[in-house]
Amino acid sequence: MKLLVVAADRMELVGILARARNVRRPRLPVDWTRAIELAGNEMMLVANGIGRKRAGAAVDIAARDFQPDAVVSTGFCGALDEALHIADVIVGTEIISSSGRARAERLPRRPECPDREGPICSIDYIAQTASEKSRLRDLGGCAVEMEAAGVVERAEALGLPFFCVRAVTDLAGEDMANDFNAALRPDGHFDTMAILRRSFCHPAARLPELLRLRRRCARAARSLGEFFADRRF
Repeated sequence: MKLLVVAADRMELVGILARARNVRRPRLPVDWTRAIELAGNEMMLVANGIGRKRAGAAVDIAARDFQPDAVVSTGFCGALDEALHIADVIVGTEIISSSGRARAERLPRRPECPDREGPICSIDYIAQTASEKSRLRDLGGCAVEMEAAGVVERAEALGLPFFCVRAVTDLAGEDMANDFNAALRPDGHFDTMAILRRSFCHPAARLPELLRLRRRCARAARSLGEFFADRRF
């Protein structure tokens, strides 16, 4: 199968790339892309920045060149369900957004390694507080992210099956000390220097959080790599 796999940042794809074969670098007008083979699938990995608009544009650009059989939204997410742990992988069953609800394809179940499944909330900002995550949980979501709504919208327009696979990097009961929303640039990337400057204003809370988040992202990326290497779409 030919899978178009769309993320916000290439860091979310490094675990998949580490297990890939026949890696190539297509020239596409997106932030980052690789063509690979993995688990019997031909994949186009694309990272094009944070948010619905950037993700939707990535689908349109890559689909013209790659002509996929299905589209996958992947990357990191925040937990809304308190039962979820860091680096847990969730298969989305539907996407809840300001546009309504959109169905996502399920993957074949494996009794020896059952997937965590559930609705995914796709919003236009980072859910930074436990109270905000609780409100989103009340909508029925088990996790929250920022790109899937844009990906599913374009997949539906192209008549392609849509999957959503996410890995947890922050927990339902956690508040973030750093204001990541304030550092998000219009091009879909974080202003890392602004984050660092602000973190030094409250170093006791903000610097350890940044280091902790980096470790969690590395774990989550490995989990995604293991998942894609071990599943059939």
